Amino acid sequence: MDILILGGGGREHALARAIRLHPECGRLVVAPGNAGIAAIAECAPLPIEDGAAVAAFAKAEGIGLVVVGPEAPLAAGAADALMEAGIPVFGPSRAAAMLEASKGFTKEICAAVGAPTAAYGRFSDLESARAYLRAKGAPIVVKADGLAAGKGVTVAETMAEAEAALDAIFAGAHGAAEVVIEEVLRGEEASFFVLCDGARALPLGSAQDHKRAFDGDEGPNTGGMGAYSPAPVMTAEVEARAMREIVEPCLAEMARRGAPFRGVLFVGLMIEAGVPRLVEFNVRFGDPECQALTLRLGDALLPLLLAAAEGRLPEAAPPLRPVHALAVTVAAKGYPGDYAKGEPIRGLDAAGALPGVTIFHAGTARDGEEIVSNGGRVLTVTAKGETLAEARARAYAAVDLVDWPGGFCRRDIGWRALGG
Repeated sequence: MDILILGGGGREHALARAIRLHPECGRLVVAPGNAGIAAIAECAPLPIEDGAAVAAFAKAEGIGLVVVGPEAPLAAGAADALMEAGIPVFGPSRAAAMLEASKGFTKEICAAVGAPTAAYGRFSDLESARAYLRAKGAPIVVKADGLAAGKGVTVAETMAEAEAALDAIFAGAHGAAEVVIEEVLRGEEASFFVLCDGARALPLGSAQDHKRAFDGDEGPNTGGMGAYSPAPVMTAEVEARAMREIVEPCLAEMARRGAPFRGVLFVGLMIEAGVPRLVEFNVRFGDPECQALTLRLGDALLPLLLAAAEGRLPEAAPPLRPVHALAVTVAAKGYPGDYAKGEPIRGLDAAGALPGVTIFHAGTARDGEEIVSNGGRVLTVTAKGETLAEARARAYAAVDLVDWPGGFCRRDIGWRALGG
């Protein structure tokens, strides 16, 4: 089967590698791809948020399955265009993608079915939002309602921080000026991934992300500075409760509204005393959680993606490999603010040759014979091991072989599970 993946980050590199492992994978095209993806797949300069262009390309190239990596093409209706063209697509319709495209919409769905989540207010004007904020006080969470590439959420410890976040949203920092303000949920966060085919929901696995830029969960929120899988807090009991109280009722409500969900539902949870509450839904694999999760999936991913796209998921997913995986994001200094591009990155071959290590490219490009930086999050150095401690030791040993003075990373990925 010839396959097209939309996207060009570390998540898409991980998806491409996992799909390439399966013997049924024929030609593999990634649009737009990156320097690392180019080593295992063709890269195509395709405008991935233009659904008509994507569908026309897929039809002309004889593509049998399209896998949508990032959220923006889904919110723009790329999956709708592909479905209308009769091309199997892993990813939800524009209507179903509202679960990520609008945090306020997700809150409405939760309210309709009684799914446990934070109390909230939703506002489209600054003065009403400010009045609600002052009535509630800090600490409090301020979220841009729409897509913000993982950077539209502020967990404000002070009123000054919360008001600054409000001002930024209503100044257009994240597109449309609409905001959700909600209570702070306490506990431990986990990322739970569920495959969906419009009728059936199949738990796939868990991970834990690290959003803050610096060690000790300090600094600004980013798109993700590292992850590990599985998340110990995501026990079988917590998983069953999350499916019963959150995932299944919300998916049933989406189907009732005429927007059945197909693809992967990323369920962001806060877990306290074994009780899961919904932080947010995303409608695609997380980045960098996907990089860790795919190391545990091996070659099992492609059949699952195709089954979800065609509405025929099995009753149970094949078990994940009994290993731990840990991913470290290496980002350009200054990220998530301003950063330089075009800096040479060396030592990747040596780092990637270490036992259990896989390096996924995100913001990279090729300049002649050299790999250079071309984004904020540039590499995901990922390793697997029999224990999480072994996976972490291998990942950081590889990080230390990467020769890029303009990069930085957190040195404490996995600290919750490993105690430091």
